[in-house]
Amino acid sequence: MEHKNQVFDNVLDLVGNTPLIKLNKITSECSCEFFAKVEAFNPGHSSKDRIALYIIEQAEKQGILKPGDTIIETTSGNTGFSLAMVSVIKGYDCILAVSSKSSADKIDMLKTMGAKVYVCPANVSADDPRSYYQVAKRLHDEIKGSVYINQYFNQLNIDAHYNSTGPEIWKQTEGKITHLVACSGTGGTISGTAKYLKEKNPNIKIIGVDAFGSVLKKYHETKEFDEKEIYPYRIEGLGKNLIPAATDFDIIDEFVKVTDEASAHTAREIAKTEGMFVGYTSGAAMQAVKQLEADGKFSKNDMVVVIFPDHGSRYMSKVYSDKWMNEQGFFDSVNVEAAQTIQYIK
Repeated sequence: MEHKNQVFDNVLDLVGNTPLIKLNKITSECSCEFFAKVEAFNPGHSSKDRIALYIIEQAEKQGILKPGDTIIETTSGNTGFSLAMVSVIKGYDCILAVSSKSSADKIDMLKTMGAKVYVCPANVSADDPRSYYQVAKRLHDEIKGSVYINQYFNQLNIDAHYNSTGPEIWKQTEGKITHLVACSGTGGTISGTAKYLKEKNPNIKIIGVDAFGSVLKKYHETKEFDEKEIYPYRIEGLGKNLIPAATDFDIIDEFVKVTDEASAHTAREIAKTEGMFVGYTSGAAMQAVKQLEADGKFSKNDMVVVIFPDHGSRYMSKVYSDKWMNEQGFFDSVNVEAAQTIQYIK
């Protein structure tokens, strides 16, 4: 939406139209051009602003949401923040069931935006009554006039990105994009963006980023849900222990798995090389790019767009905490100097 003199009615007018920024130093030895779609420029600092606003406005149009209703959702943090932000502006109550894997920063942010937060254990199966999926369903059943957004199985999750992220990237690259690299959690971002881009040019390669400990990559390759793939991992908002209906596996060309440790270091590297303070999943997406480059997946004339989903401020107690990195065993002899950049004068 164009606004004269950059004056806006409220923060929701700022959702979308995020910048595409060329990566320079971190890709200096790579074979082609790389650009980051930096979603931290949304007012809620993540790509989830897009789905929160789109899903709520569609629900309003269909008469599902009425004044004074309660919005309920499961979230690793970012979707919840975006929903809470939209709820503040539009006058809804907001209740969020959050995974205990979410950083303390994210949980505090949700409370700050007026949401009621239920923190649920992360390492239980999706059908366990304590899981954030089941807690959200129970609250929805109990609370009259509530709407359960259910981003994991909501087609509108895909539609939001088909109508915004995809067209923006196509326009910003003047149709020259050859590869899209995006993290896959609910799958809405990658599926909706990919759907639009493939309609414009079916030769564009769509590469999903998955975590070790998640089932998505194997399911994409075999159509088999393998519980043996599941084990605890640290990256938030990436990978899944179930198969989300909001993921269009047919439109994704391949998946790349990244480790917690490499993704954490790469997030820090983005800040130190490109001056972009981005989140853990952005580090994961960039780590996937590095692995693809090392495997010779890109050639000289390619234009690669990588989506950086959120802002680094959400991970101050995790990736950007030397104490946390040390506790995870992520500092070793190779990168220990990264932790020694603060000197205390006594």
